[in-house]
Amino acid sequence: MQKTSARLLTLLSLLQTRRDWPGTALADRLDVSLRTVRRDVDRLRELGYPIAAVKGPDGGYRLGAGTELPPLLFDDEQAVALIIALQIAATTAGSGLAEPTARALNTIRQVMPSRLRHRIDALRITAVERPTTQPAVPVDGDVLLAISAAVHAHEILRFDYGTETMDKPPRRVEPHHVIFRDTRWYLVAWDLDRQDWRTFRADRMNLRTPNGPRFSPRELPGGDVATYVTSTFRGASDASGNWPCQGTVILDLPAATVALHTRDGVVEEISPDRCKLTLGSWSWPSLAAAVARYDADFEVVGPAELTQAFAQLARRFTRSTAEPTPSEPSRRGWFDHR
Repeated sequence: MQKTSARLLTLLSLLQTRRDWPGTALADRLDVSLRTVRRDVDRLRELGYPIAAVKGPDGGYRLGAGTELPPLLFDDEQAVALIIALQIAATTAGSGLAEPTARALNTIRQVMPSRLRHRIDALRITAVERPTTQPAVPVDGDVLLAISAAVHAHEILRFDYGTETMDKPPRRVEPHHVIFRDTRWYLVAWDLDRQDWRTFRADRMNLRTPNGPRFSPRELPGGDVATYVTSTFRGASDASGNWPCQGTVILDLPAATVALHTRDGVVEEISPDRCKLTLGSWSWPSLAAAVARYDADFEVVGPAELTQAFAQLARRFTRSTAEPTPSEPSRRGWFDHR
């Protein structure tokens, strides 16, 4: 039989692995009597662990949530996984959560057994995000918790957004998902006043209380949040998640070389020195420019809009190399949608 202290740790570990444990099952796993299990549960309760009794033929126990965070117990694999997750979060969660994440990482490291601490100290992970035009604005952790709670409870959120003044009616939305993308936190929600899906930056939300009534969740376009978010940020006109502009070219480059520099596209080998490349973008000129960056001769497979975009860029590039005359009017960029 294990010593009492070791048995208590084993019992706590078992209670953390599933929701309900019959008393007889715990007694069998610990090789003790039901009476001993009851005494050990009482000792854990005295230490602050909220263990509830579960009614049933054999009775049982459930580890619940309390008012304070008691000591936790992790096995070796869980501890390493937690350290990895915190190291990634410390560099990607945004400056608003970087400091508490770093403190949590240090706290856990301090209580690690030496055999694990040596392994973890050798583990250094830096998550490198795609460059953005400006750094992310810090988001208060309480704001994220409040938004997430409304998502979980299916409660209508009211908030002022961005530069909108407080004297304007608040935005009213049915919150659906909290997402993290490119160093920013967003809320995906159904806007009740605009009767459409919207994506809001969490750092621009000034929540109003209390929340509104509960609602029945709607189905996101595309069926899941990943498809919807991809479609939204790509500017797609539907919920397919595809780019609004997609085209195919044949490049005079090996497929292996093109694949090294293609993050979001399909590369197919035609011959040792040629390949077919299918790419997408938010406009036809930007798609043509993306193909040109491979710095190789190519042949357009289709569609016709891509061929026209290359011709349009060729005219612009030609004009840009010519010396302007004083009488020549200035030309605006393609954003005027002419």
